[in-house]
Amino acid sequence: MNEQPKTTHFGFRDVPVADKQKLVGQVFTSVARSYDLMNDLMSFGVHRLWKRHFVAVSGVRRGDRVLDLAGGTGDIAALLKPVVGDEGEVVVGDINAAMLGVGRDRMIDRGLVSGLRWAQLNAEVLPFPDNSFDAVTMAFGLRNVTDKDKALADICRVLKPGGRLLVLEFSKVRSELFGKLYDFHSFKVLPKLGQLFAGDADSYQYLAESIRKHPDQATLKGMMERAGFGRVEVRNLSNGIVAIHRAYKL
Repeated sequence: MNEQPKTTHFGFRDVPVADKQKLVGQVFTSVARSYDLMNDLMSFGVHRLWKRHFVAVSGVRRGDRVLDLAGGTGDIAALLKPVVGDEGEVVVGDINAAMLGVGRDRMIDRGLVSGLRWAQLNAEVLPFPDNSFDAVTMAFGLRNVTDKDKALADICRVLKPGGRLLVLEFSKVRSELFGKLYDFHSFKVLPKLGQLFAGDADSYQYLAESIRKHPDQATLKGMMERAGFGRVEVRNLSNGIVAIHRAYKL
C-alpha cells in the first residue's frame, strides 16, 4: 500500500509538506512591494509601534551580532543597526529573494549599508556555524515556516550560550468580544482591502488564515522549551493580537 504524502496547513487548506514552501513563497513574492501596506491593513498601522517595542525590549547591545530572520524588508534591521553600532553586525535572512531585494534597496536608499549583511536562507537549515550569534530576532515570520520545531532547534544551535531568541508574531487574542471584531476585520474586510489597494485578495486571505493556524502563546512557549531554550517569557501586546516570546539558550 502506498503511503499518503504528509500534509501541513497553508492557511486553512491542507497541502503536501513539500508544497508549502513554494506556496508561501508565491504569496510573499506577490506582496513584497506592498508589504508595509499589508502590515498597515492587518494591524491598523500599529505594527510600527510593535516593532519599535520589540527591539527596545530585545536586550540587544552595542557590539552584538544579530541574525534577523524573515527580515526581508529590513524594518527590524533598520531599528537594530543603531543599537549594535559600528562594532556590531546585523545579518538579515529571508527565504524570499523578492523580499530581500525590497529591503536591501530601502536600506541603501537610507544610507544603511555598513554592518548589514543579506542572506537568502531557509530558517529550518541555517547556513551558519554553531554559537555564531548573540541574538536572533524574527518578526512576523515564524508562522510561515513549514517545520517550526526544526527551525527553533536550528536557531538554538546558532546562538551563543546565553544568547537570546526573540519572536514577534500574531497570536491568540485574549478578549472574546475583541476577538470577534478582529475576526470580522481579518476575514471580511482585509481581503477586500488587499484587492482594492494591492490587487491581491488571495494573499491577504492566506495571511489572515495563517495567523489563526499559528500556535498560541502557551503552545509556542512549550515548543521553544522543547527546542532547548530556557527562561521563556511571553509578553502580550494589544490584547494578544501579537505576542513577544523571549527565550535564552542555556
